[in-house]
Amino acid sequence: MQGHGTPPAADRDETDARPASLARCPWYRTGTFRRILLLGLVLVQTGLATYCMATVLPFQSSQPLAVAILLLFGILFGWVSLGFWTAMAGFLLLMFGDRRYAISRSAAGTAPIRAEARTAIVVPICNENVPRVFAGVRATYESLSRTGDLGHFDFFVLSDSSNPDARVAEIDAWLTTCRAVDGFGRLFYRWRKHRIKKKSGNIADFCRRWGKNYRYMVVLDADSVMTGECLTTLVRLMEANPRAGIIQTAPLTVNHETLYARLQQFGSRVYGPLFGAGLHFWQLGESYYWGHNAIIRVAPFIRHCALGRLPRRGTLSREILSHDFVEAALMRRAGWAVWLAHDLPGSYEEAPANLVEELKRDRRWCQGNLINFRLLLARSLHPVHRALFATGVMVYASAALWLLFLIASTALVAVHTLIGPQYFVTPKQLFPLWPVWHPWWALSLTSTTVTLLFLPKVLSVLLIWRSGGRHFGGRIRLALSMLVEFLFSALLAPVRMLFHTNFVIGGVLNCSPQWKSPARDGSETTWAEAMRRHSAGTLLGAVWAGCAYWLDPAYLLWLLPVLGPLALSIPLSVYSSRASVGRRLREAGFLLTPEEFEPPEELRWTRQYVQRAPSPPGFLDAVVDPTVNALTCASAVVRVRQSAAASLERRRLQRAALRGGPDALTPQERMRLLSDPLALSWLHFQVWTAADAHPGWVVRRAA
Repeated sequence: MQGHGTPPAADRDETDARPASLARCPWYRTGTFRRILLLGLVLVQTGLATYCMATVLPFQSSQPLAVAILLLFGILFGWVSLGFWTAMAGFLLLMFGDRRYAISRSAAGTAPIRAEARTAIVVPICNENVPRVFAGVRATYESLSRTGDLGHFDFFVLSDSSNPDARVAEIDAWLTTCRAVDGFGRLFYRWRKHRIKKKSGNIADFCRRWGKNYRYMVVLDADSVMTGECLTTLVRLMEANPRAGIIQTAPLTVNHETLYARLQQFGSRVYGPLFGAGLHFWQLGESYYWGHNAIIRVAPFIRHCALGRLPRRGTLSREILSHDFVEAALMRRAGWAVWLAHDLPGSYEEAPANLVEELKRDRRWCQGNLINFRLLLARSLHPVHRALFATGVMVYASAALWLLFLIASTALVAVHTLIGPQYFVTPKQLFPLWPVWHPWWALSLTSTTVTLLFLPKVLSVLLIWRSGGRHFGGRIRLALSMLVEFLFSALLAPVRMLFHTNFVIGGVLNCSPQWKSPARDGSETTWAEAMRRHSAGTLLGAVWAGCAYWLDPAYLLWLLPVLGPLALSIPLSVYSSRASVGRRLREAGFLLTPEEFEPPEELRWTRQYVQRAPSPPGFLDAVVDPTVNALTCASAVVRVRQSAAASLERRRLQRAALRGGPDALTPQERMRLLSDPLALSWLHFQVWTAADAHPGWVVRRAA
């Protein structure tokens, strides 16, 4: 732990005692009624749509293939219906301003925060963009300082980095930030040698070492920024709601340049409030935890949310990867409420810059959600969180079901085209069964589905129009931006479908992806990368389109909205990743958000600090530069007792580094040197004094 001493201790918080039953809360019965209503609406709407689909199919769905199509259609339409009614609930909530059960209305204004309500702001990182991480930390720190409540907070940057250059840069950035904000004794940095259980293990290590000193902790991502007002409001909300275990904010996506990321940013800002309000309407005190930009009551989190390994069953991994959903479920099982503060401003995050980076992230999330599905029948979990585990799987499994639906539909067309209709399908049938086709009903059903997807976007725009929409570029540009976003969503949906299907299959077969942080710095997709990622989809779209045309040219028109984007996935991926396209649209007033029109000072500070940050030092600087070497040595832990074998290995590594130069060292050997202050100090001295030092060190020394 870096800093002047260690974090000050606090009186142990006794709020880990089990709270009174949440069933006595006013919102509990209301939430149950609302969920029953939601289930009824979805079932009725899905039943009617499935009945219409049955009348559309030839032979009125009497064939096994048609029955499979109906089953897949019912599941998929129910999934769309669930999103639609969630959006409708959010629209009504925002339109009429019903805040009876909003957790944010219970904050005690600007009342002083009690001394016992000490809060740790923890930032777990692993091989991240170091200047961006500490720019966000500094902006959040300074914003909190301006509220006058900084004394109730400590900051912890918790590193799991395995890249030696990143580790040196983190140490240097911590010192620079502490000097800039006078944060010694309040801003701490810890590096963990053994990365056990990834991010959840990183948080658990913090809780084990220092959690008893804090009543609350706010978890931030590497790209998170939060305003001081938002942080202090979260603490006041926890103080005012002693039954709350977790309060999750709804972070807005910001700071993007590429077309793809700006589309996500626009969608988050325009549609996010509607769906956030809808989720709150159904979930109330049994909501999500998304793993960041949330406040947690530390004592019950430590007691009830420790994550073990799952028993080995089938091919799925035993390690829980998407820990946040599970921790929310465990917190609720222990009797604590989990709230979504959907209307609390001042919470921000960044998103992947292009489609390829987003798909890499989706692959990790898909595997995590599939593993969580094993907990669906775990003991004593609340039904709402069982449902959240199921919906987490459906986020990705719906893509596989959609693909199966398209395959089955094509197979049905092939059967009727190549084999011809069978008028007598059962023995001793007296009368023929005539195929019936209702094209207008099919068009009506398609139009209904598109309406369910499109109407929430229109309602979101109407809500913004009530206040004028000036910060979105004006009403006309806002509406046109919504159409642009909808068009790109429709084009990219088939591409995501194919990848998500692959992720589901890979997740079931336990093809474990590497959990790396996505690029958030405006990186663009090259043509070579796009061809490598999307060639299979392009070929599939072209071949499928050719087969559909051969079977029935009219059927190709129905498949064109799916197969066309697949065939064009390579240029779609490349051009949507272009920052120049995104900037031109912004200059023309399209895809604008209020955070761009009038940026909050925290976001302006973050951008300024990133732009002004010098090139970060790396491993070579830790060996050669006297200042960086001294700082790195001071940050490492001295192992007083060392075995003879370990001492021998240290000497071997020192000699190999000195004579072989930096290029002779593996990343693991570099990390071992950074973790051994005696070896690193010796190597620094020898690089400056020894005649047999490798030229690579000498060149760096001269530089």
